[in-house]
Amino acid sequence: MNGRSCLTANEWICGEYLRTRSQELTDATLQHVWIAALSVVIALLVAFPLALFARRRERWRGPVLGLTTILYTVPSLAMFALLMPLLGVSASVVVTGLVLYSLTLLVRNILAGLESVPEEAREAARGMGYGPLRLLFGVELPLALPALMAGVRIAAVSAISLTTVGALVDYGGLGNLVLGGLDSYFKAQVLTASVLCVLLAVAADLLLLGVQGLLTPWARTGARARRRWPVRLWRAAPGPAAKAG
Repeated sequence: MNGRSCLTANEWICGEYLRTRSQELTDATLQHVWIAALSVVIALLVAFPLALFARRRERWRGPVLGLTTILYTVPSLAMFALLMPLLGVSASVVVTGLVLYSLTLLVRNILAGLESVPEEAREAARGMGYGPLRLLFGVELPLALPALMAGVRIAAVSAISLTTVGALVDYGGLGNLVLGGLDSYFKAQVLTASVLCVLLAVAADLLLLGVQGLLTPWARTGARARRRWPVRLWRAAPGPAAKAG
C-alpha cells in the first residue's frame, strides 16, 4: 500500500469522494429536488386554467398552444439570460424558466385528457344533475388523469434535467457540482453528480407512475379485464364436436 487514494489519483469512481463530500452531495440533491418539484407544481397550477380556457374558447386554443410551443423552443441558456434582468441572479430565474418549459407539455396533455372523456359519460352526469364544476372535477378530471399524469411525468423528468443548467446562476443543484467538476477536471465529482441526476429522474418517473396507479385504480382493473377477455372467449367458444353437431 503506498497510500495513494482515488481522490489524489483523480479517478472517475471514488468511494472516498462519497464519504468525504456526502454533505455537499446531500445539499445539492435537496436543492435540485426542491427547484424541479416547485417548478412542476407551479406549472401545473398555471397550465390547468390555461387548458380550460383554451378548451372553452375555441378561437384562443391555437394562440395558447402556439405560445407555449414557442416558449418550449427557446434554448435554456437564452431563456435564463432573458429572465435575469427581470428576476436577478436568483433561484426564481431557474424556477420561472422551468415553469415556462413545462407549460407546453402540461397544457397539451390536459387538453388531450379532457377531450378523451366519452361524451356518454358527460351526458350521464348531466342527467344526474351535475353542474359544470361538479362535472369537471367529479367526472372529466378523473377520467383525464392518465393523460394528465403522463404530462406531469414528462415535465418532471425534463425539469430535473434542465435544473442542471441553473448552475450558470449558481442555482442548479447537482448541476453546480457538474459545472464545478468540469472546471477543475474533478472526475469523481462530475460522474457522481451526473449519476445522481439520472437516478433522480428515474425515481421521479417511477414515483409519479405509482401515484398514477393509486389515483386511477380502474385503469388497472380494465387492463386485467382486457387481458382475460381472450381466455373467456376461448373457453366459451364451441369445440369441434359442437360445431359438427
